[in-house]
Amino acid sequence: MKGQEPINMNNEHIPEGTTGGRKIEHVRLCLNEDVAGQGITTGFEHYRFRHNALPELDFDDITLSTSFLGRSLRTPLLISSMTGGSAATGGINARLAEAAQERGWALGVGSVRAAVERPELAATFRVRDRAPDVPVIANLGAVQLSYGFGVDDCRRAVEIAGADWLVLHLNGLQEVFQPEGNTGFGSLLPKVERLCRSLDVPVGIKEVGWGIDGETAVRLYSAGAAFIDVAGAGGTSWSQVEKFRSADPVKRRAAEAFADWGIPTADCIEGVRAASPEGALIGSGGLRSGVDAAKALALGANLAGFGRNLLGPAVESAEALEAALAQTELELRTAMFGIGVSSVAELRGTPRLVRI
Repeated sequence: MKGQEPINMNNEHIPEGTTGGRKIEHVRLCLNEDVAGQGITTGFEHYRFRHNALPELDFDDITLSTSFLGRSLRTPLLISSMTGGSAATGGINARLAEAAQERGWALGVGSVRAAVERPELAATFRVRDRAPDVPVIANLGAVQLSYGFGVDDCRRAVEIAGADWLVLHLNGLQEVFQPEGNTGFGSLLPKVERLCRSLDVPVGIKEVGWGIDGETAVRLYSAGAAFIDVAGAGGTSWSQVEKFRSADPVKRRAAEAFADWGIPTADCIEGVRAASPEGALIGSGGLRSGVDAAKALALGANLAGFGRNLLGPAVESAEALEAALAQTELELRTAMFGIGVSSVAELRGTPRLVRI
């Protein structure tokens, strides 16, 4: 893998108020400030695997291979949508793409809105040449459907990323505290449904760190969502990220009241799976290890997504990122060995995950 030098996030200047400028500011804050939710966790600590001392299988026979939306995958793991829109963040996307290709992870890119609005930024989201064999997910804010984005814009986002699927993110609380926020979420579901029925690639829906409950998931699946990424609470809190960006003292103080807002990721996965036993489901939001991934999959997720905890290694070097992905896979396979299951299919719904 190429790129053993750190990516410099401090020298690039992008005009304030632009989407690309906001994205690089987000990355800097996620790397340098405490932007985790306070007083809320993922909920995975309430679950524990019951150890199997006699697994009756060889460790080398454990496989992580799976499928999602008809695509075969070498692992049930996803690099969640994070960034793009500037030279530095484009470098992060390139490094993430190479790692995803190397390890067989699915790959999400950050909101492609910046490149749809400014074509000169498209290269920062073009990852297909670096990840030719893994599923790629393009990303746009769902609320942009209320501000003029239509099917053609969404199709353009998919083309820019060379994506297999599109995910629309729901980030209402972030938009409230974001200086440039768009809060027109009224009558959004019919717009989402029209897009799901019109776009020629599968469209999924994700949160950004406050979670999706079972009832909302059913409404989204019924509207045509091909998959849901719960992106629950317990990891990055975007109200806290925007708190650091805001020059408005009222908004900065108000954001503090939402440091513990959201639905824990484990509760989201359990709730969505109970409400929709067959819906395609990604479990993300604060996952920190392969054991967390194993718990997410055991609770019913089809894929487990990792975001901010991969950002530091991605900025550090390609070697550090590859090591982080390899460690996660090893932890996941070891958890499977520890309960005596040899496949992802056996892991899902295992009775050896118990609530404590």
